[in-house]
Amino acid sequence: MERSLAMELVRVTEAAALASGRWMGRGNNNGADNAATEAMRAVFDTIPIRGTVVIGEGEKDEAPMLYIGERLGMGYPPEVDVAVDPLEGTNIVAKGLWNAISVVAIAERGCLLHAPDMYMEKIAVGPEAVGHIDIDAPVADNLNAVADALGRDVKDLVVSILDRPRHSQLIEEVRSAGARIKLIPDGDVAAAINTAFPDTGVDILMGVGGAPEGVLSAVALKCLGGEIQGRLMPEDETEYERCRKMGLSDPKQVLKMSDLVKGDDAIFAATGVTDGELLEGVRYRGSIATTQSLVMRAKTGTVRFIDGKHRLEKKPNFVGE
Repeated sequence: MERSLAMELVRVTEAAALASGRWMGRGNNNGADNAATEAMRAVFDTIPIRGTVVIGEGEKDEAPMLYIGERLGMGYPPEVDVAVDPLEGTNIVAKGLWNAISVVAIAERGCLLHAPDMYMEKIAVGPEAVGHIDIDAPVADNLNAVADALGRDVKDLVVSILDRPRHSQLIEEVRSAGARIKLIPDGDVAAAINTAFPDTGVDILMGVGGAPEGVLSAVALKCLGGEIQGRLMPEDETEYERCRKMGLSDPKQVLKMSDLVKGDDAIFAATGVTDGELLEGVRYRGSIATTQSLVMRAKTGTVRFIDGKHRLEKKPNFVGE
């Protein structure tokens, strides 16, 4: 893949962020998501790839665009898998909370796990704790191992967990081990990325979230030198069968980094929609909007933060209503 693709993908996430940011705090998660999706899809038509959506807004009969199997780009090489979340955190935007982002990841064709839209158990850490986590190990053992890797006490660790009833036991185990907890309403891709940046104050992500978000997180952490492990959690025979059709002979196997994203190259881009620990959200000031984005490439390990200034009259289709 050409290195210039990294900057092209930032244009995609910027457009989605500019379109959905207008909906912050307005209580309309569908309006925000639709705005992000439409803007992202429009910009993809200008990107020099032959892409196929492997993680998107759903199946073709569920989503009008950015659906699984849809072809994206200008139609010439490179041939790539595309994973998108035009707005990770629709409820976050609707309520005006933290850490909503627009996300795109690409890898060479056949390198991204075609994760079905179901739950996935996850554990993720940044570079300093790679090799020190085990999704099958007790919570306390993982926390002790990460603390040792970081040269800290367990009581100094911060664990990000989605604020869901299903995590009541996990939360109790983390508290019993002595670690601190940051409960998040949504947005576990952002939370996984935060583990790789010390200034965010997040050391480890634990718990059950969406499987597609697990693959997006894996691409980001591959670029950053971090680690994520996952296990799909199919709830009925229909979901088991979908896993098998996607090539997973054992749907409940432990998925390592090499299972989630293969090969040595991948690109990840994200733009903040609302403020977060890592990225600022979109700011609108009359005819000008500003964005902050993160773009990374696994092959080179390059990580860039990009501040964008946009003249809105030149981008009327990407700025919501």
